Amino acid sequence: MNETSVGLEENIAGVLTYVLGFISGMIFLLIEKENTTVRFNAAQSIVVFGGLFILNIILSFIPVIGGLISTLIGLISLILWVYLMYMAYKGNLTRLPFVSEFADKLSLKTI
Repeated sequence: MNETSVGLEENIAGVLTYVLGFISGMIFLLIEKENTTVRFNAAQSIVVFGGLFILNIILSFIPVIGGLISTLIGLISLILWVYLMYMAYKGNLTRLPFVSEFADKLSLKTI
């Protein structure tokens, strides 16, 4: 495991990018300048959980069926959240289909 520019081990920083969903992802994307793995995890957290958050907001305007779909998305989000944190802690870089392409682009941008 490599150390990050914020002084944490790579796997711990990777877990922290997912802890608060897209919010912690944004924080780590802003403060981590060197470690590409942590930056990718942060970007993936932003894309996945930010997208699911926006989708849930949109679905809240659709009566009945929107609530049912939103509940299902919430369950999927919870499972995905735990899985991504576990994989980051183990030091495995998990690249989700479709999402990883956007996360790559976002993680390579410098602020």
